[in-house]
Amino acid sequence: MLTSLEGKTILQIVPSLDVGGPERSTLDVAAAVVRAGGRAFVISAGGRMVDELEKSGATHFSWEANSKDPRIIWKNHNLLKDFVSMERVSLVHVRSRAPAWSAYLATRHSKVPMVTTMHSSYDTHLPWEKFYNSIMTKGERTIALSRNMAEFIEKNYSVRPERITVIPRGIDLNTYNRDNVSEERKEKLAQQVLLPQGVPFILFPGRLMKGKGQELALQALAKIEEPFFCLIVGPDHEHVGYREHLKAMKQKLFLQDKVTFLDHVDLPAAYMHANVVLCPSQMPEAFGRVAAEAQAMGMPVIASNLGAMSETILDGQTGWLVEPGDVDELADAIRNALQLSHSNRLAMAEKAIMHARSHFNMERMCGTTLAVYSELLK
Repeated sequence: MLTSLEGKTILQIVPSLDVGGPERSTLDVAAAVVRAGGRAFVISAGGRMVDELEKSGATHFSWEANSKDPRIIWKNHNLLKDFVSMERVSLVHVRSRAPAWSAYLATRHSKVPMVTTMHSSYDTHLPWEKFYNSIMTKGERTIALSRNMAEFIEKNYSVRPERITVIPRGIDLNTYNRDNVSEERKEKLAQQVLLPQGVPFILFPGRLMKGKGQELALQALAKIEEPFFCLIVGPDHEHVGYREHLKAMKQKLFLQDKVTFLDHVDLPAAYMHANVVLCPSQMPEAFGRVAAEAQAMGMPVIASNLGAMSETILDGQTGWLVEPGDVDELADAIRNALQLSHSNRLAMAEKAIMHARSHFNMERMCGTTLAVYSELLK
């Protein structure tokens, strides 16, 4: 049961509402705030998820929330001070650094509590970077998506443990449920991606960016002798031109007929077709939403043993963890996945579904988040 937020206004700020884990969590929590009797506001630069947000009863305000320009950050802080006062905002929840600076300045002035969620470990090598990142620990409470992330925050930003709350990211277990994907959706997906029949299908969802490991995956796939078909799905709007780089690399590695790229697909339907899902990130993941989704659908996952992946995946039981950057080990893991016996695949699928349902429930994530809000509002 959700904590009551009757009479409260919760404002979340995220750079944009296009695609990704922070964006999806923003929508899920906003819908929970509405169900709990509160007003749910979201400020962002907009995107394709705005319609879905507003259908939940939340209200969207379009600002330049995705800008790192100090002038825009300062302008937004002044706008936010007025907004918080005029709309009687009870609490501000921020999910990215640039808008967090605006929110911090505004909430200190307005004496409204601020919550942050650290969706990435960020680079801490240079002093100015560490200072810029530190804003994500300056609210009354910092939400970490895993125990690994909580330890990172404590170690690098000297935050007291009682100011950190671990809330694993939740997924919609109705959406990511094998029983809820119709044959019609599966067939439509197969036609959209031109899925070859009788060939093992490898799925790699995620933003197209260097740290996500698409280059490493292509290098590993080039070592696989067995027939396969791989779909790499995700946008490159933050890294314009990276898709073309990957396509050129695909040509060079003679993977023309084996690998294809798409912006968006019906992911639950794609998971239903997959033999294995790849998450070979080369940067520590704060959680690993794709890995959670895939396991909820009963799909084995291959991921780099970095960040929270050791919490998200049960190595050898629901998938495999490989050393980051090791092309040969990744290729070996892909071979193992494609050669799984039917009985072993069924056993792994059952374990994966149980693991996801036990640990990555969206309702639990929302309930715990609203409980944090309620505690700070008291």
